[in-house]
Amino acid sequence: MRALTGQEVDRVPFIKVFGGDNAHRSRWEQEYPGIGKCIDELLRFEGPYRGWQITPVAFGMTNRGSAQTTQGENGEVYYRWEDGTVQVRVPGADFHYAAVEWPVKNREDWERVKAKHLKRNDPSRFPSNWSEYVEKFSNRDYPLQLTHGGVYGFTRNLIGDENLAYLFYDDPELVYEIMDYYTDLMLELWEKIAAEVEFDLIEFWEDMASKNGAIISPSTFREFMKPNYLRVKQFAEEHDIPIILVDSDGYIEGLTELMLESGVTAMYPYEVQAGNDVAKMLDTHPRLGVIGGLNKQVMAQGKSEIDKEMQKARELIRKGRFIPGPDHFVLSDVTFANYRYFMESLREVVMSTKPGR
Repeated sequence: MRALTGQEVDRVPFIKVFGGDNAHRSRWEQEYPGIGKCIDELLRFEGPYRGWQITPVAFGMTNRGSAQTTQGENGEVYYRWEDGTVQVRVPGADFHYAAVEWPVKNREDWERVKAKHLKRNDPSRFPSNWSEYVEKFSNRDYPLQLTHGGVYGFTRNLIGDENLAYLFYDDPELVYEIMDYYTDLMLELWEKIAAEVEFDLIEFWEDMASKNGAIISPSTFREFMKPNYLRVKQFAEEHDIPIILVDSDGYIEGLTELMLESGVTAMYPYEVQAGNDVAKMLDTHPRLGVIGGLNKQVMAQGKSEIDKEMQKARELIRKGRFIPGPDHFVLSDVTFANYRYFMESLREVVMSTKPGR
């Protein structure tokens, strides 16, 4: 927390981000039986989850039932949920998961989803042993986040990217309503949780950029998204939550400017292969916190390329407000030996590099 907010620290943490058991491959398990159960301990990551922790509260849609599954002609598996979402999984592929149908196509669908799956004061959002988590969180030694499914991200998961692109123009009032209602719901839920637990950060999941930049224009962002971000900023200030973190893949340099003016303080993962220049971002935006920013693809290229990326990590840490990690999940062309070398090298960099302020 101190590193991302520009305070003095002796070093930055060595956290998983997109590493550890999140990146476990079945091929590694075949070569090293049991590796999936001990990989975090072996690599000596600090902190749970990605380095910070989430709560077991449901921040998305509820009452979706169990998915009905069907098999495709080429081995793919389709999952249909009660809300109308249909997802496909392709076995063995690196990018194997996608939605193919979405629950909201019009206002009638939205009213149905809102009434059944986005109820206010829905007790099913909390686990039955929530009081035990409250006690556990009060004695933690790691950062804890409140979760927002994304102003754009949640809406696109209801509607689909292409359909939403049209809806901004065909029915903007419906888009306003969905984005506002979901943020209303989150703020109400957060008020209840924050009365019992102290939080360190709020994270938005947006994924609203491709390798060519943000999916929506700056004017659309400011009109539809910024007002809800500013409401979250106000909540964070009232509850002494210092970090508002946004997760978005793709080329997010332009999106960074929009996020900062909307109250966001940190972003990740700044995918290298999408063209992001983290050094430029840190220099241009001295109050921006960054997590990730290291090219995961060097893991498939060998030790010399990994060593070059480690030197880059050291230089970025010295700029301040930067915590290094791979810029997304590891792919199937990476051996466990190279993955381990990357992570152990990164740990040495973290432990021996004095961050800037």
